[in-house]
Amino acid sequence: MFSVKKILCALDFSETSPAVASYALGLAKCTGAQLLVLYVAPSLNQYVGFHVPPTSIENFVGEIVSGAEKTMETFLQENFPGTAVSGKVATGYAAEEILTLAEKEGADMIVMGTHGRTGIDRILFGSVAEKVVKSAKCPVLTIRPEEIAE
Repeated sequence: MFSVKKILCALDFSETSPAVASYALGLAKCTGAQLLVLYVAPSLNQYVGFHVPPTSIENFVGEIVSGAEKTMETFLQENFPGTAVSGKVATGYAAEEILTLAEKEGADMIVMGTHGRTGIDRILFGSVAEKVVKSAKCPVLTIRPEEIAE
């Protein structure tokens, strides 16, 4: 029988993130699962070849991570009051980091939002959610912004 003991909730801190967090919290309460919240900041490694000193990039990424950690702390307090939840900020490509952490932590389920991009946006930016759904070794619940608004 399938049981959910650990849920990884991947967020981007967009306006829909509180609703995605609410779904993850509801599932965690129903199943008694541990809840781990993840935000992935871009690594900016792809910009090293653009005549920008690596130390400048490292400093910039450091500032992004520091700001994201503060945002994570506030987000957890506001959206998971009185709940034992842990937050993590990683850097890299979002889909890869989500999949890696899910495997490392032994997540039984991933909950994440999707922007529902179509057309040229989807071609240019891809879909993190689609990559996670296709490659995850556990179930993935995706929440579309349209579903949240209703």
